[in-house]
Amino acid sequence: MAIEVKIPPMGESINSGVLAKWHVKDGDVVKKDQPLFELETDKITSEGTAESAGKISLKVAAGAEVKIGEVVAMIDAAAAGAAPAPAEPAKTTAPAATSAKEGTKDLQSPAVRRLAEETGVDPATVAGTGKAGRVTKGDMLAAPPKVPETAPVQPATIPAPAAANPPSALRPPQPEARQTRRKLTPLRQKIAQRLVAAQHEAAMLTTFNEVDMSGIMALRAKYQDDFVKKNGVKLGFMSFFVKAVVYALREVPAINAQIDGDMLVENHYFDIGVAVSTDKGLLVPVVKNCDTLSMADVEKQIALAATKAREGKITLADLEGGVFTITNGGTFGSLLSTPIINPPQSAILGMHAINERPMAVNGQVVVRPMMYIALSYDHRVVDGKQAVTFLVKVKQAIEDPTRIVLGI
Repeated sequence: MAIEVKIPPMGESINSGVLAKWHVKDGDVVKKDQPLFELETDKITSEGTAESAGKISLKVAAGAEVKIGEVVAMIDAAAAGAAPAPAEPAKTTAPAATSAKEGTKDLQSPAVRRLAEETGVDPATVAGTGKAGRVTKGDMLAAPPKVPETAPVQPATIPAPAAANPPSALRPPQPEARQTRRKLTPLRQKIAQRLVAAQHEAAMLTTFNEVDMSGIMALRAKYQDDFVKKNGVKLGFMSFFVKAVVYALREVPAINAQIDGDMLVENHYFDIGVAVSTDKGLLVPVVKNCDTLSMADVEKQIALAATKAREGKITLADLEGGVFTITNGGTFGSLLSTPIINPPQSAILGMHAINERPMAVNGQVVVRPMMYIALSYDHRVVDGKQAVTFLVKVKQAIEDPTRIVLGI
């Protein structure tokens, strides 16, 4: 029975995509649930799997644009138990020394064959003194060793003088060697459109502050082992920032709002997006209900979302519903940046690299691990005072995490 392999539905807003890669070849015998292809859309990248075992016949080439529901392959379920074609038997090389008298090496003793390989003496050229003229070990030892052939000496030639400007040096390099051109993937095109739209449609502004990371670093050093032992996941910086953002959103609810046409929509939930860099582009999976999650739950959700994003297994539902985004350029060494808002959200927080710097504390110069943080916001929704207050609240929560616990 033939089973159709179709492009699965990806969500109401996705109608087509690009079949970026086949994981199998035409005529392969596949197993049930085996990954078959990689599909790229303007929102996510996902894999298609086999609904049944059998022999697959590909109908669409890699790189082709396909529509949702389109048949891209057929699986012959009747061939599910078909074994792959047997491999050709390994070819054996006949030994260099075979007995011309006997016509086969099987009539030679192992010692004779070994000496033939070591000395290069062909037993066929040795007079055998054994039974029926068989070459013996003694015959091989008595035979003169083979003299290696030497290549005839070629007369020396005087090289012609090199041209002052050889033709190859005058020719410009081929364009193909200097550039590579490939079409943007649907995801990269969508990212580009959204980023440009965000700058054109929003009155975007960025405000900055700096955070002393000493308190969080001390907490992580003190409780990391116990945290991992209890929860099976490391205590990272991101969970602190997620909780600090929730704390600041409660203190400055104007940040947790967005424009929809001529309406201002105020959100009363805390689904925070965390930007993840992948080979396909930047994705922002959303961690739901961060206000009710523990630090361990936040770390687990972030780790799971990042893994799904990088493995191409993330779903549209994982990317929808965020009210605020956090991006961490510090993991790549960024010292300072102005992150772009993720529409339709009204603000985004940028984290950066942690560097030790001399700071004035209580009249004394001390070295502290410092991080610059940036808040980009839509000035149509958020006033400057609200933006600065929000960033200060994040700074306070990071420098004194007790505020997050006590809500003060």
